[in-house]
Amino acid sequence: MLGIIMAGGRGTRLLPLTENKPKPLVNILGKPVIDYVKDALVNADVSEIIVTTGYQGDSLAELVNQWNNNLAIECSVNQEDSPMGTAGSVKLLQSKLTEAFFVASGDAVISSNLKLLHDAHRNSGAMVTMGLWEVNDPSQFGIVGLSSEHGGSIEGDLHEGFVVKFVEKPTPDAAFSRIINAGLYIVEPEVMELIPDGQKYDFSRQLFPHLLELGLPIYGFKLDGAWFDIGTPSELISAQNYLVKNTNSLPFMLPDGRYTADKGYLIGNATSKSPVIASVICSDSTIGKGSRINNSLIMSKTKIGDNCIIIESVIGEDVIIGDNTELTNCVIGDGVAIPADTILTDQRYSSSTFSHTE
Repeated sequence: MLGIIMAGGRGTRLLPLTENKPKPLVNILGKPVIDYVKDALVNADVSEIIVTTGYQGDSLAELVNQWNNNLAIECSVNQEDSPMGTAGSVKLLQSKLTEAFFVASGDAVISSNLKLLHDAHRNSGAMVTMGLWEVNDPSQFGIVGLSSEHGGSIEGDLHEGFVVKFVEKPTPDAAFSRIINAGLYIVEPEVMELIPDGQKYDFSRQLFPHLLELGLPIYGFKLDGAWFDIGTPSELISAQNYLVKNTNSLPFMLPDGRYTADKGYLIGNATSKSPVIASVICSDSTIGKGSRINNSLIMSKTKIGDNCIIIESVIGEDVIIGDNTELTNCVIGDGVAIPADTILTDQRYSSSTFSHTE
């Protein structure tokens, strides 16, 4: 069974972290988020993985080449010449799609058993089976209404069933459900005939509503384990904190490291002379004395000086933060140097604004 990972998006809501890399290469616990998707597909016994790429596709191609060195299955990329949308990018692979196949977004942390999704698809007889998740705020996702019967009415307490209604990014008044499309599907090859050739086309906004109009069955199945979209910096922090807290229930090991007294985690040779509270410090990073890191993510090769306060912020790779600096709800891109005695709140800085050459 083929697995397709969609990785063509830029991830503008994560800027400046995605200024020089595609969103699927943003790190969670020291490894690219797309690796979590790849691992879930491998554990589901796919026979091949194809990554559809667009923005910064060369970087993803390098990673996929590394996969080929470590996996027993073939992995490759298909670079789009121009953005084709989620369904349009998969349409480009139609000649290879001769049986049901997985499609997954490459920008979500997932620890689910996808064999269960495959079983649900096979038993339902649907043309598409959609992985589902429940969230508190569905306004940035596509919500679904489910019925126990194909063509039935919405039954509000279901977490599995036939999709009878689909609304993309609803307003609060229109949000009839907190069950969302998790960007993970099993698709029958016949569905590809409904996607127009050579056009930008989207699964959620166009293909799935069209399937419902035609009366073709779409099944929904709530995923087990953990699932996190990493569309925003706060979601990055939430994902890493969940994984660190729930390591015993995960199907993979955390990278080598050590816990702090305040529910933080230091990866590899990261060091801190200060409290690390509900935060992750990635390898080769250092925290000076008299500082405090709270509910934040510090990526690799970053140096934070003495007497600094970092709260609810994401700090990119190879960043230098001078002494006596305070950052609250900030996102600092790779390669930035923040001068000493700086105080920033609700700010984003990229290497095109402040950079260093060390």
